[in-house]
Amino acid sequence: MRSRIEEIKKKGFDIIRGNEENYTQQETLYKDVFPTLDFNKIKVGVKYLDDAIMDLGVYKKINPKCADKDTVLKAIDHYDLKSMREISDFFYKTSGIYSRIIRYMAYMYRYDWFITPSVNDEKIKNEKVLDGFYKSLNLLDKFQVKKKLGEIALKVLRYGAYYGYKIETNTGICLQELDPNYCRSRFFYGDKPAVEFNMKYFDKMFMSKEQRERVLKLYPAEFSKGYNLYRQNKLKPEFNGDTNGWYLLSYENTVKFTATGEDYPMFISVIPLIIDLDQAQELDKRKTMQKLLKIVIQKMPFDKNGDLIFDVDEAQQLHNNAVQMLKKAIGVDVLTTFADVDVQSLSDSNASTAQNDDLERVERQLYNEAGVSQMQFNTDGNIALEKSILNDAATMYNLLLQFESFLNELIQKFNTQPKKVEYKVQILTTTIYNYQELAKLYKEQTQLGYSKMLPQVALGQSQSSILANAY
Repeated sequence: MRSRIEEIKKKGFDIIRGNEENYTQQETLYKDVFPTLDFNKIKVGVKYLDDAIMDLGVYKKINPKCADKDTVLKAIDHYDLKSMREISDFFYKTSGIYSRIIRYMAYMYRYDWFITPSVNDEKIKNEKVLDGFYKSLNLLDKFQVKKKLGEIALKVLRYGAYYGYKIETNTGICLQELDPNYCRSRFFYGDKPAVEFNMKYFDKMFMSKEQRERVLKLYPAEFSKGYNLYRQNKLKPEFNGDTNGWYLLSYENTVKFTATGEDYPMFISVIPLIIDLDQAQELDKRKTMQKLLKIVIQKMPFDKNGDLIFDVDEAQQLHNNAVQMLKKAIGVDVLTTFADVDVQSLSDSNASTAQNDDLERVERQLYNEAGVSQMQFNTDGNIALEKSILNDAATMYNLLLQFESFLNELIQKFNTQPKKVEYKVQILTTTIYNYQELAKLYKEQTQLGYSKMLPQVALGQSQSSILANAY
């Protein structure tokens, strides 16, 4: 018995295979010849089915932390702002859908603007009114309002919030961006959020003392003051007795923008569905590739008595010949067997259609979760598209009001005599979709308003400046 089994085994055939508990007494004596085979799991290629499914998804292979659905949901549930920003940043760089949604919302408004001088004293000279008016225009022109506000809106949606520090120079005003992971705002000063900065930032981001000192010189003097207090343990303690490095910056110079009133990325809830879509697309790709695979089955014949015509060595040679002949064929495998072979598919005849429907359903869920219309990115109709755009514009309107308030702060220094004349910035609600329709209306209203306040000569000069910025 042993010699026959060993002879077959040496030729590469396992005639008897099974679990050890099913071995007969004689087979147990030679269990080294009978390898154990686990039939408890279905195999996909060389992997078991559960392992094959867990490996689906390109994003997870690139960044297992950010692309893990459980990790994303836990970060949202625990309000882990740093992790949510890291996840959002990863998908902004790698996911075309996520990046497109954020850029679409951030650049929806054109951020057109104009300045209106309100004259409250009829005795004030036109030259005085125009002087402050031109200075205000010049300041905002140098600030590059439309470009800067678009960049800020993009970062608000990408990271959840934008923190900045106003710096006034000889040429104008600029904003120094602060790392949102080291900023927070827990209360308001009037209607402005008070911004705190964690001075541990300089220790963690710049390890050497020399580099840290050079960087501190690039920041306003207030940061050096706060950092020195932090190093000397002189900052006001928190509730637990530890300052944790937080230092309250002056409210006059700090700004904070957020689209939702919270500091987390607006579209973070969309990312779990992007992960689902990624896995579904890879599964679809694997199914498509599997359809291209072919197996050439050559069955060894028997004689009329049921005995093999070829012995094992001859069958092996025939198998090798077929493999050699088809070795350059793509997607073709060879199976040589003495048994009847029948391949059954687990999918029905409608599998291809159902498969496409599943992908489309996941995509629809993704855009529904984002709250934007899928037709804006993959146009196949115009049903309710106009209303969807209006809803998207309304979502960003709160941020637009924050921008408007910020611009009015910038020109506040020119309102030295508000009882006589006051300058006010207004951001128009022109979007990339409606600006052509609203342009004529705004121009007519602007001409009507200025003709009542300023001479026609002054109107012609100021009007050209306004329209240059707005249109």
